[in-house]
Amino acid sequence: MMTIKHVPENGRQKGRFVWKNISKYASIFLVLALSGIIFLLRNIHTLEEWSGMSKPLSKASLQPAKPLPKATVQPAKPLPKDTLQPAKEFQKSLHSALIPDGPPLLYHNQSYCVRLGQEPSHEESQEEQNLLDSIAWPEPPPQYNPILLQQTSDPAHSQFTILPAGVKGVWSVGDKLEALVNMHDFQGHPKNHGGDFLLARLHSPELGAGVAGQVLDHRNGTYSAVFPLLWEGPARVEVTLVHPSEAVAVLRRLREERPDRVFFRSLYRSRFMSETTVCNLCLSANQQPVCNYTDLHTGEPWYCYKPKQLGCDTRINHAKGGYQKHLLTNKETVLFQSNINIKVRIRASWTDRVIVQPEKKDKAEVESNRVRAEPIRVIPSGYYFQGSWHSLGGLVMRQFNDSSAITQCLKGKVMYLYGDSTARQWFEYLNNFVPELKEFNLHSPKNVGPFMSVDSTHNILLRYRCHGPPIRFNTASEMRYVANELDGLTGGADTVVVISVWSHFSTYPVEVYIRRMRHIRRAVLHLLDRAPGTLVVIRSANLQALDPEVSLYNSDWFSLQLDTVLRAMFQGLDVLFVDAWEMTLAHHLPHALHPHPVIVKNMINAILSYVCPEKR
Repeated sequence: MMTIKHVPENGRQKGRFVWKNISKYASIFLVLALSGIIFLLRNIHTLEEWSGMSKPLSKASLQPAKPLPKATVQPAKPLPKDTLQPAKEFQKSLHSALIPDGPPLLYHNQSYCVRLGQEPSHEESQEEQNLLDSIAWPEPPPQYNPILLQQTSDPAHSQFTILPAGVKGVWSVGDKLEALVNMHDFQGHPKNHGGDFLLARLHSPELGAGVAGQVLDHRNGTYSAVFPLLWEGPARVEVTLVHPSEAVAVLRRLREERPDRVFFRSLYRSRFMSETTVCNLCLSANQQPVCNYTDLHTGEPWYCYKPKQLGCDTRINHAKGGYQKHLLTNKETVLFQSNINIKVRIRASWTDRVIVQPEKKDKAEVESNRVRAEPIRVIPSGYYFQGSWHSLGGLVMRQFNDSSAITQCLKGKVMYLYGDSTARQWFEYLNNFVPELKEFNLHSPKNVGPFMSVDSTHNILLRYRCHGPPIRFNTASEMRYVANELDGLTGGADTVVVISVWSHFSTYPVEVYIRRMRHIRRAVLHLLDRAPGTLVVIRSANLQALDPEVSLYNSDWFSLQLDTVLRAMFQGLDVLFVDAWEMTLAHHLPHALHPHPVIVKNMINAILSYVCPEKR
């Protein structure tokens, strides 16, 4: 039996009041609900459109990848503020949720990084193997693993000895001088194996003279540093340990196993949404889809992780992401210590100085007494005297000490400079030194480019463009591969092309650099075939300042290996070289990634001496 409860009159009045108020706001609630549904449907439709975009900037496609083992990753630096989305509060919360914490780790998978891009031909594979054999470096014996600092090369306990001169005990211009280097460990014991990375130079502060020496590894803990004697007067031997052999072994491992230790980012943007993802030449495989930006013409690979919401064709820039940390074990860390075993000079056992007498009258010219050296470098490319570089390769060096001389040399010419910041440094030198050159504002990012300067009176055009990825510039929205740029040039007798590509490849296996140089070499040959009068100048790598951190990413050992490959690949072609390696090694100023202005001046003099040779 159902009981009906009596509701008092005041209760019924209260209920009618509540329903009256609810009905009063019902229309407002209904409008808000409908608006929310419409907004949600529109955004779902928009996101579906963004996710469905698949047409890339160059060639973007999604590729599945292999799973990646779990690992802890250092957080990466964000993109610069000027590349980020508009500063609206609701967008900030959305973007922070979309930005990844950091780049996944790339594990030991060299083949995945090396064997990307177009399949090399049989001849190219054979050349690659020959090049790799030519830069093979002696490894420490197996018993030196695990590494103990006490057993590694110590410059403080090592020494060199200048070997006696000829029959009469006199050094003369045109002779060679040899110093024997004996390496010892931190306990003072002689080393019994090779592989240390040494640099040597002969210099004279009094005369402003200097020349690079050739270091020969005897594989038993001793080394020979050999120098040509090219000037009369005082000369001083200097030998420097850059890295002990045990540290070189670590650098080799990092190069092969950790090509991700410098990583990159790209910003994707469409309407009011933007995302950033990690990019690299080879990405770790972790089932996350990637956007494939492989260049259609050269086949050069480049990948970015696909944004969660946006399409691959919404990518708007490229930027350096950061550096992976904690790459070394505790035992490996001790191998990279400033003032201990990174670029430390080795003392002389007795004296480091000699006095060079005038050239003997009855002796053949210097050219007939060439220095014993490695196969690729037979003799030094030049030397300094009174602060000026003198070439030994047949080039008569001219001194362009005033801007008018440079203007007359470049009159009616177009100079294209392609490459990294060391090529940009040459553009900046000419642009600043020659007042008639006026830079045209292309609204390019600072230090990135492209840049252009014009002297309309003398019909001079100067252009700089950075090479394609990988390149560690802050933010770049316009990057092109050098090979593609060369294929687009008309060329001719009034065209000068300068190429400097090396530093940004130091973190990758050498095969990656060989592939890039092969594409550039092919484009250079095509250019010279259709326009034989074109002057092509190749700039070598140069030495730089090193500390424990820089050594892991940009060590001179990496640069030396790439430079050796570069010289071999362009040997015998109708191109000219500016030997930045020897020009920085032979000079008394400290090493720097961007050489000091006086060294740059000598480099520019070398280029212009090619462009405007001295009339005999």
